[in-house]
Amino acid sequence: MTSIGGAEMVDWKLAVATATRLVRPGPEVGRDEAREVVAELRRHAKTSEEHVRAFTRMAPPPGNPDGPAVHDTPVLVVDRAGWIKANVAGFRAVLGPLLEKMQDRRGNVPGGAVLGAVGGKVTGVELGMLLSFLASRVLGQYETFAPATGDLPGAANGGRLLLVAPNIVHVERELEVDPHDFRLWVCLHEETHRTQFTAVPWLRDHIESEIQAFLGETEVDPATLLERIREAAQSLAGGRADEGEAAEERGGRSIVDLVQTPAQREILGRLTAVMSLLEGHADYVMDGVGPRVVPSVAEIREKFQQRRANGAGRLDAALRRLLGLDAKLRQYRDGERFVRAVVDAVGMDGFNRVWTSPNTLPTKAEIAKPADWVTRVHGRSEQ
Repeated sequence: MTSIGGAEMVDWKLAVATATRLVRPGPEVGRDEAREVVAELRRHAKTSEEHVRAFTRMAPPPGNPDGPAVHDTPVLVVDRAGWIKANVAGFRAVLGPLLEKMQDRRGNVPGGAVLGAVGGKVTGVELGMLLSFLASRVLGQYETFAPATGDLPGAANGGRLLLVAPNIVHVERELEVDPHDFRLWVCLHEETHRTQFTAVPWLRDHIESEIQAFLGETEVDPATLLERIREAAQSLAGGRADEGEAAEERGGRSIVDLVQTPAQREILGRLTAVMSLLEGHADYVMDGVGPRVVPSVAEIREKFQQRRANGAGRLDAALRRLLGLDAKLRQYRDGERFVRAVVDAVGMDGFNRVWTSPNTLPTKAEIAKPADWVTRVHGRSEQ
């Protein structure tokens, strides 16, 4: 991997070890109960595939030569350590070009020598601290660019579905909802993401090209990036209430904000739109299928939305701003409104024209004004 002075710029193994060591322990679950949770999540993932495909009317094209078939994208029920390993592997693959660029620039950029002196081990520790924070919060994830590893298989063309069992159990207990209903509800959301990428063969390559274009435009001061990562890591280590106030004084900027050139802002706008579409679509499907197969879906949705809105205190809010997670929460809300408005206007088949090509994806402005997308794609205005 990219190195500075013979040392890795990011010590990925140390990042995994640090995150695994620091991540909070999961809820207390007996061995028999753990087996039952894993088995049930696997059953729900399979059942969800049928429900999602029927509701969305999306299915992989025959042969699907350009993308992974559903049966090729494994469903992995993992613990927090497994989630950490999977995501470090994904980050390492996606961020490779950026790290190479930072290595090339190190000698000519102010602060580059500082980054070289700090070395990959310190950076690995700090990234591990951030991953330990995230690892206790993610319920499920479709890994689009996941490289297969010895203990974490993936599809030949990329893709695997992760369900983080201890986090699902933790949240269902915290919300005091029916555990069987909640597990199916979560699986419906995550299975929608798997359906999106298996039914739309060009989607993965399109997103990857946008990400690489974003990274290719990066003009980042390595020392500034390291400083921002340290801020997040030190917030976790200190856990002080004034961290939230300090973040507000700095303007609430996220790590992503540091690497935005004008060209990147344009790319990021397109990425924000497509991610809002994907997340909002998953929420829409989850709630659309829910009433038929999840008896307590209304209670689950109400409590879960309240949990999203409340967060977990000032420190959690500061870290969410720093890591850009507030933007992700807006993507759920804005994207779901877009999908609902378009389906109301032109029906599910009319909405599914969004998957025709990159040109039919909504723009960031159209996410906020669904009628504009209907006019552009369907040639007519809907109120």
